[in-house]
Amino acid sequence: MSEADALQAKYEQMTRTPVRRLVVRLAVPTIVSMVVTALYNVVDAAFVGRLSTEATAGIGISFAYMTFIQAVGFFFGHGSGNHISRALGAQKYDDAAEMAATGFFTPLFIGLISAVAGLIWLTPLSILLGATPDVVQSANDYLRYIVLASPFMMSALTLNNQLRLQGNSQFAMIGIVSGAILNIVLDPIFIFALNMGVTGASVATAVSQLFAWGLLLRGTMRNDSIHIRFSAFRPTLRNYYEILRGGLPSLCRQAFNCTAVIFLNYAAARWAAPGQEASAVAAFAVVSRVMMFAFSIVLGFCQGFQPVSGFNYGAGLYKRVRQSYMFALTVSTAFLFVISTLGYIFAPVIVRLFRSEDPELIRIGVETLRWQCLSFPLIGLSTTTNMLFQNIRMTFKSTIISIGRQGLFFIPAVLILPQFLGMTGVQISQSVADLCTFLLSIPYAIWILRKLKNMHISTQSSVNS
Repeated sequence: MSEADALQAKYEQMTRTPVRRLVVRLAVPTIVSMVVTALYNVVDAAFVGRLSTEATAGIGISFAYMTFIQAVGFFFGHGSGNHISRALGAQKYDDAAEMAATGFFTPLFIGLISAVAGLIWLTPLSILLGATPDVVQSANDYLRYIVLASPFMMSALTLNNQLRLQGNSQFAMIGIVSGAILNIVLDPIFIFALNMGVTGASVATAVSQLFAWGLLLRGTMRNDSIHIRFSAFRPTLRNYYEILRGGLPSLCRQAFNCTAVIFLNYAAARWAAPGQEASAVAAFAVVSRVMMFAFSIVLGFCQGFQPVSGFNYGAGLYKRVRQSYMFALTVSTAFLFVISTLGYIFAPVIVRLFRSEDPELIRIGVETLRWQCLSFPLIGLSTTTNMLFQNIRMTFKSTIISIGRQGLFFIPAVLILPQFLGMTGVQISQSVADLCTFLLSIPYAIWILRKLKNMHISTQSSVNS
């Protein structure tokens, strides 16, 4: 089958397959991708937790830099990918190819600059991210090779999202999952067998991310994918404006995630009992990875509906966009309720899997995990609504929702609540932010459902007349 025929077949699939079946079909690979990716972060923490509390805190500090990498990768991935999705829906294939190349090569160059700067100022970077004196060395050991791999990690995230938003989530899954599995295999080899400690976990991540990058790049060479060609690279203001419009919500969300992790690290150390700073930072690092793992399932499912909404919005099929949104919202909220109930019940067991030798870490971790489980079901609404707005280019609304959870609400909460409640204030900050974001999302959700309904009615009236 030629490239043109393959792309036409993809268009027919995305605009005619029953919505629920299509969302599930596209969601399964993205769920697997997100779960396995989150799993290797959990495995990293579990293996490193066998070394020391300081080592566990060190990777928690490094998590802020990982969110910076994700901010760049998701910004260009979602920004270019959303444009590609709508361009394919409108059957503008040359436009899609130009955006794919621009979206891929730019984060590669940004990552190279970040790697050079990060290696030069590694210790100041660790301190900036919240490392206390007893944690700086562990943070440096983990950050070093993550920083070195920045160009490939950023562009791999871009490739993954471009493939997924074209409807090729299965190959996107293969690339991400292969790298994550390799990471899990290499972790014990580098950490324990080669006696590299925290550095071994970093090397394992860097090697696996490079491997995933190569596989994802290979996936763009398929006939049913938009090929990445340097000859199509157009770093124009028009293209970057399009990427900004589609990727700004992701950039803001990830940027605030990065900032929130830094504030959380500082708050955990500030309000911990004397001498227990590393235990507090490590406890929040453990809870963050556990919640990320649970959320990755929902995020993967919601990402399955993104190409459906993008394609069909570009094709003017607004009823299908509305149906995909409601289906994603219902399923994600139901799942979050179930997983939150289990997390609340088994919180002590979960936290002890990471560091059973530290009673203070366990105490803080269990309390924090239970607080977050209470509000976790609420984020289904904000997640699906934000993704829909982002895909149909309602940038301002999407950005407001995307910065709500970790920006507008979490940062003020983690700064203010501990002044009155001490460590408990730090622990409940995320739950307070989740509740506020849920309340913020309700009027947006009602508005977009009405708008899509009216657009469908208007389109049908035009066709009939």
